[in-house]
Amino acid sequence: MIAKDPGDVVFSPAPPTPAERRVRPGSPYPLGATFDGAGTNFAIYSENAEAVELCLVDPEGHETRVPLRYQTAFVWHAYVEGVSPCQRYAFRVHGPYDPKRGLRFNPKVRVLDPYARAIDGLERRDAGLFAFDLLHKDRDLVPSQNEANGAPLGVVCDSQYDWEGDAPLRTPFAQTVIYEAHVKGLTFRHPEIPDPVRGTYLGVAHPAMVEHYQKLGVTAVELMPVHAFTDNGFLVDRGLRNYWGYNTLSFFAPDVRYRSGDGLATEVRQFKEMVKQLHRAGIEVILDVVYNHTAEGNHLGPTMSFKGIDNPTYYRLVPDDPRFYFDYTGTGNTLNMRHPQTLQLVMDSLRYWVEEMHVDGFRFDLASALARGLHEVDQLSSFFTIIHQDPVLSQVKLIAEPWDVGAGGYQVGHFPVRWAEWNGKYRDTLRAFWRGDGGIAADLGYRLTGSSDLYERNGRAPYQSINFVTAHDGFTLRDLVSYNHKHNEANGEDNRDGNDNEHSWNCGAEGETNDASVKTLRARQMRNLLSTLAFSCGTPMLVAGDEFARTQGGNNNAYCQDNEISWIDWSLDDEGRALLAFTQRVLRIRREHPNLRREDFFRGRRIRGTDVHDIMFFRHDGAQMSDEDWANPVTSSLAVFLAGEGVGAVDENGDPQLDDDLLLLLNGSGADLDFRVADVGTKRSWELLVDTTNDGAQEQRAPGEVTKLVGRSLKLFRRPRSSA
Repeated sequence: MIAKDPGDVVFSPAPPTPAERRVRPGSPYPLGATFDGAGTNFAIYSENAEAVELCLVDPEGHETRVPLRYQTAFVWHAYVEGVSPCQRYAFRVHGPYDPKRGLRFNPKVRVLDPYARAIDGLERRDAGLFAFDLLHKDRDLVPSQNEANGAPLGVVCDSQYDWEGDAPLRTPFAQTVIYEAHVKGLTFRHPEIPDPVRGTYLGVAHPAMVEHYQKLGVTAVELMPVHAFTDNGFLVDRGLRNYWGYNTLSFFAPDVRYRSGDGLATEVRQFKEMVKQLHRAGIEVILDVVYNHTAEGNHLGPTMSFKGIDNPTYYRLVPDDPRFYFDYTGTGNTLNMRHPQTLQLVMDSLRYWVEEMHVDGFRFDLASALARGLHEVDQLSSFFTIIHQDPVLSQVKLIAEPWDVGAGGYQVGHFPVRWAEWNGKYRDTLRAFWRGDGGIAADLGYRLTGSSDLYERNGRAPYQSINFVTAHDGFTLRDLVSYNHKHNEANGEDNRDGNDNEHSWNCGAEGETNDASVKTLRARQMRNLLSTLAFSCGTPMLVAGDEFARTQGGNNNAYCQDNEISWIDWSLDDEGRALLAFTQRVLRIRREHPNLRREDFFRGRRIRGTDVHDIMFFRHDGAQMSDEDWANPVTSSLAVFLAGEGVGAVDENGDPQLDDDLLLLLNGSGADLDFRVADVGTKRSWELLVDTTNDGAQEQRAPGEVTKLVGRSLKLFRRPRSSA
């Protein structure tokens, strides 16, 4: 159909060159700006708009307005000849401004295309971002009469790129080790990376970083948000920035902050180059994505894209008063995943990053918000159903942050069968155990063995538990053992922000200290946590810098700290180099032992008719754990026997996979304990692999002999698999 014509082409304030272009109806699909070699097709969805204008902006800022006169199934579209890559563009959308009905159209506001593959820069607050009169007493109920052109402009892109045969790595989850990192913070202070590429996409894939990943033993880099985002106004007012990037403006455009040099859309090519180089090194790329909300905030927030295009389509509005937004994210709004078009937007974005940008998976921020029906979290929501059947998305790594801030939002263990989850219970249990909390032996047993209590009942495997001790959100590993309390004063919120319950312990002194005994204990605690992470069933995730004890000075919510608090310092001291070597060693041990990388859950099954089971738990005195021991509130030590013939996996030939027997001894108490090593199966001696009190320790123990574990320490022994 032909929509209402708002008029002929309008030039404001002066026409670009050439002044006239031929405009044809074009196509409603695909959405966004699609260049075909001779011109560009533009398509944008708005079911409540009365008219839409395409704005073509030349290098001097002059704007040409082209009415999109054709509408198909609520998609406004036109093909404009001669529009080529690097053309900047936006839209002006006409319709009612009536917030009480949920409608916030204002053609005075130039809005960004939700499908823009690139943007021309950051938001320009001085050019205006609000559709309402900021000075009026009724605030958002009164539309602004001033031009607001501060939103970034979209950039027409050419999708051509020579991938040189790049293909998905498809690293099995059971063999995956994830390295969470911030694009800028990872390399901005790296001395071996040239200045032009420090803190950029190209820096992430620099040979110095590739060597680090490979020596460390990680198989996937999980990047904190790279979707184009904005800085919150309240942070700008404090002289701060939204460093983490969980404030998405565009779900298709890589953020320009992380490109090297200038030039429109160069960040798209550089992102692809990063992925290609990492793939060549055997490293997958996982993106941390934010589809639960956008940067436009609540009813008093700016209008940069979705609000001004079709507010009721893209956002969850309160039914009784659609002036206001549901907020399950703590950011002011929640994306409306119940609407087919919003659902299509997210799916199109995900497929774009897989098919066009070659990423290997996604970690979904506050994923519970994506699954909400009216209020409750629904595992069978359309979002999960569509991903489950999608031939592209169902084959990549899907990781949920299984909570949001709404009622009932904590959903650890409740996501669908193809999904992995950040296991918050694993984090909390390990922190509490090594802090010395008693009475959590049973919970620890589950966490060490893949959390079958959370994942087995719905058909998932141990590797779908993403095990982590630290993440970007919270203390670093070093701060976890150095602070009892958060120290977020630099954020300007009077230390009210951030998690108040980190399960941390400062080992006897708050913050940095010269006390040798405290420093020794902290070093051991970091080794305890890292080695437990490496030796647990599940998929381990490290945070960049934890492998050599980086600190944020006790700031556990450094989301706004684009400075030395967050940037990784690569000038390692002796302690940092020693911890790095230790981390490399425990991850190598994990890689060499399939017993630590199980693909199914332990069954407690007997090994070939003997009294040996695939897994057995012992007290420190050598007796098997009883129900009373598991429930004992003072139990703070544990021995775990893993039979080498009970791996439960097959090798590349389809034969049962065998491994050495392993014995993991953990003493979370403050007292020294004598552990009697397991006397099961063969009588071969146990050989020490890891002692968190002494990196160079060597020890052999016959079955039934005693080995001493000092307070808060761990040992791992191995012996050749049983021939019984």
